[in-house]
Amino acid sequence: MDSTALFTNDAIVLGLLVTILAFVFRTASSDHPFWKRFYTFIPSLLLCYFIPSLLNSMGVISGSESDLYFVASRYLLPASLVLLTLSIDLKSTLRLGPKAVIMFLTGTVSIVLGGPIALFIVSLFRPDILGGAGPEELWRGLSTIAGSWIGGGANQTAMFEVFQPSTDLFSAMVTVDIIVANIWLGFLLYGAGISSKIDTLFSADNSAIDELKKKMESFQMQSARTLNLPDMAMMVAIGFGLTGFSHLIADWIAPWIGTHAPLLKQLSLDSTFFWIVVIATTGGLAFSFTSLRNLEGAGASKIGSMLLYVLVATIGMNMNLFSIFENPIYFVIGLLWILIHVGILLAVGKWIKAPFFFTAVGSQANVGGAASAPIVASAFHPSLAPVGVLMAVLGYALGTYGAWLSALLMQWVSVAG
Repeated sequence: MDSTALFTNDAIVLGLLVTILAFVFRTASSDHPFWKRFYTFIPSLLLCYFIPSLLNSMGVISGSESDLYFVASRYLLPASLVLLTLSIDLKSTLRLGPKAVIMFLTGTVSIVLGGPIALFIVSLFRPDILGGAGPEELWRGLSTIAGSWIGGGANQTAMFEVFQPSTDLFSAMVTVDIIVANIWLGFLLYGAGISSKIDTLFSADNSAIDELKKKMESFQMQSARTLNLPDMAMMVAIGFGLTGFSHLIADWIAPWIGTHAPLLKQLSLDSTFFWIVVIATTGGLAFSFTSLRNLEGAGASKIGSMLLYVLVATIGMNMNLFSIFENPIYFVIGLLWILIHVGILLAVGKWIKAPFFFTAVGSQANVGGAASAPIVASAFHPSLAPVGVLMAVLGYALGTYGAWLSALLMQWVSVAG
């Protein structure tokens, strides 16, 4: 099939994406008055995500016909997690307290309830959407969004297998999932840039988070040294070596679980990607107790962040804003669903005075899963990336059950309507 995109060669697209990243970070560090004022309002990380999405929407590049996201999520993401967790202060991370878990579970519950509520509200104005029979019933397609938004792709696939929506309906739901989730990701990245103002509004106590940031910054200063070739080689070896090891184990353990431990499939533990992320993160945490931790002084987390920003750009290039007009009523449901999720999260966050960091990561650990939760966490500080990963792991465990319950509630709304 011929592409309508201007650039389809992944080498060209990758060159374009990293050039965009370089431009953003170069201007973000500029002392020019225009750029200083510009980045006062627009976080640099948001641009790393938004510009590729704009190019995709305009047909300059095509996320759907590119393998760059797969490469970035399977190869660069694990390597970045290793380098970001290499110097983590695990004890301080664990002392962040129970509010992180509360906000994550709130995010899960709000997704479970948000789907049925959104479907009911829209059906009051468009009762015809509750029609259809068999595989064409809308609730079946929406169940796959619930799976994706409580865990990720593995849970989405599980809901597709359980409720069997038609391929056309499923395709439309995938589009809704990608667009709405990425729009929300954009807001979270913007919110990370003004998190101090939000915390003040919520009267949130973020002292534990600030303490962890200060410890990381202090350690970076104490161990700082000029980057040399041996250090660079060691960081590349550790990052991609552990990534290779993660693939080796994941390629064995995921199929084994699928064949010999069918009950664990309900927790999506037969997902290869899940094990890649978990093993890479665990390896990085293990190395943080060794002398390899001192590689942070040579810039380990900075290299890890750069790899993560490439992933951000590839996520952005998968969003086509214009596709919203193809199935507008589906997008209305999706947008209302995410607004319900956001409303409940903010209400609970305000009630328990949770830092916005927990709200943002708790949300993205559900809606984005392991691929983007560390992105949002690292937008606050590179040392916080593992918190996003650990919360996303909970999403894998709860995703199938939560999405199944949400699907049954949406089925009830459809029947009752």
